[in-house]
Amino acid sequence: MVSKNTIKRITSLGQKKYRQRERVFVAEGIKVVHELLHSDLELVELYAEDVSAFAKALQNKNQAIVEEVSAADLKKITFLKTAQKAVATFRMPEAAQLDRSGLTLLLDDVRDPGNLGTIIRLCDWFGIKQLVCSIGTVDCYNPKVVQATMGSLTRVDVFYTNLEEYLENDSRKVFGTFMDGTNIYTTSLPAEGVIIMGNEANGISREIESLVSDRIAIPRFGEVQATESLNVATATAICLSEFKRG
Repeated sequence: MVSKNTIKRITSLGQKKYRQRERVFVAEGIKVVHELLHSDLELVELYAEDVSAFAKALQNKNQAIVEEVSAADLKKITFLKTAQKAVATFRMPEAAQLDRSGLTLLLDDVRDPGNLGTIIRLCDWFGIKQLVCSIGTVDCYNPKVVQATMGSLTRVDVFYTNLEEYLENDSRKVFGTFMDGTNIYTTSLPAEGVIIMGNEANGISREIESLVSDRIAIPRFGEVQATESLNVATATAICLSEFKRG
């Protein structure tokens, strides 16, 4: 049975200030928890309907709390609409070192957890090791973001910083996505550079736009061309695919 104190502590991790204070985040679901257990992350606690499903992955995790609980208990500590069969907490890793080489993706105030989680998965898929986010971008340890990454969070280093300062100290070409940019399908794209994706509603901010060296666009092919924009995660997938195709 999950105690009231445990319920209170885990549910508090839904708020960024408590995650940062404790340096702990929540992961839910058998697949996600399995992925994180097989990484270098430190497991703090695991609550599952069937602990035996994690037997092999739990080897050498002797210091962690591991308990078999009911589905009703899991409902008390879930952040999802439908409770998963496992909920775990992990210690946040130490910050990695920024590497200004290759391709780096920058996010300018992306606010939707699902979008950020999907973008982290895309970085993992396309081999983008580092994702640099503005301070206003949603926290990558938000439970909904962690869920959407499906484990890719362990293979992509995510940084939060002042994007203006970051760009002012970077010598690579800076590509920004705009409706009036040059056609990405006919543009020569380098193996090294910075790609910026903007906010869901407002796109790239004016401050960051002024630091863009190359404006690119994903053209519309529909006859009516009434769609105003693409979802930021969808646009990111297209951009990363084209840059990797080169």
